[in-house]
Amino acid sequence: MEQPTLTPAKCFVRDLVDGQEVDAIFVVKARNRRQKRNGQPFLKLELGDVTGSVEGVVWDGVDELAPVCDSGAVVRVLGRFSIDERYGAGITIQRVRLAAEGEYDLADLTEVPPVPYHQLAADLQSLVNTVQRPHLRELLARLIDPTTRVGRAYHEAPAAKYYHQAYRHGLLEHCLSVAQGVSALAATFPGIDRDIAVAGALLHDIGKVETYASRNGAIELTDLGKLLGEIPLGYYRVRRMIERIEGFPRADAAALLHLVLSHHGKLEHGSPVVPCTREATLVHFIDNLGGNLGSFDRIEKALAGGALWSDFDRGLATAAYFGARSDQQPREAA
Repeated sequence: MEQPTLTPAKCFVRDLVDGQEVDAIFVVKARNRRQKRNGQPFLKLELGDVTGSVEGVVWDGVDELAPVCDSGAVVRVLGRFSIDERYGAGITIQRVRLAAEGEYDLADLTEVPPVPYHQLAADLQSLVNTVQRPHLRELLARLIDPTTRVGRAYHEAPAAKYYHQAYRHGLLEHCLSVAQGVSALAATFPGIDRDIAVAGALLHDIGKVETYASRNGAIELTDLGKLLGEIPLGYYRVRRMIERIEGFPRADAAALLHLVLSHHGKLEHGSPVVPCTREATLVHFIDNLGGNLGSFDRIEKALAGGALWSDFDRGLATAAYFGARSDQQPREAA
């Protein structure tokens, strides 16, 4: 399919306006084949860059274009962006092809944590060093140290498919922030076993190393993620490793495993048990807080310049407000 070969001007999702002609590079984050009322197929795509995502629709040439639009593919799209009162915002795609090398900078297309990875890794090691019990430090070394296979996956994985820290190193960023919050509050509330709470906070989402697969920022559930879910996957991984550490105290094992199983807080939210200990309760609430605040970060990145309110967000169950702040700086896409 013939298309212009000159490198297109940068055009970010958050800057699209109604009626705009689009010639831009995006990552395909999701692809779905649908049918029109007459039975003819069409493609519904989720297209994204570092600032957010937008729907794209291919009405014609579906069989030819579907292989180009695999999840994770970097594509050059020509079309028209419009905002429909009924169907919302989206790009009607006229032409699409794989982007050529040199047409794009991957940093413009994929999100990363606001804190550099090397700093996250150093902060993680500093926190692990504060855990006093040798068997807990050994468990953490085997599961989250980047020199191990599972540890490398823990450092690379996203924290979610969409709602918060859905990018490379997102799992590390999320678990570290939860554990840092838990560590700070453990000194405030009496009766909390800090070692268990911090170790559990660092491990509560470790099932996600098997739950998600990512390519160029496009995140998909793995077969195991769909069949088992992240909580059972995390429980079995932590339990298997505990059983390999000689002399691991049964009480500490039960406390950690309860924390992994209960961290979603409610049965209807996917936890097979609810938090029954101080440590599990603390981790659940800080985990929930971290996820919600991560949603604000995601929403703000996609907010159009000068906008104070977002649209309704399912992750927050409300719209988000970003009033003028003295520390606000102009936001760059990359």
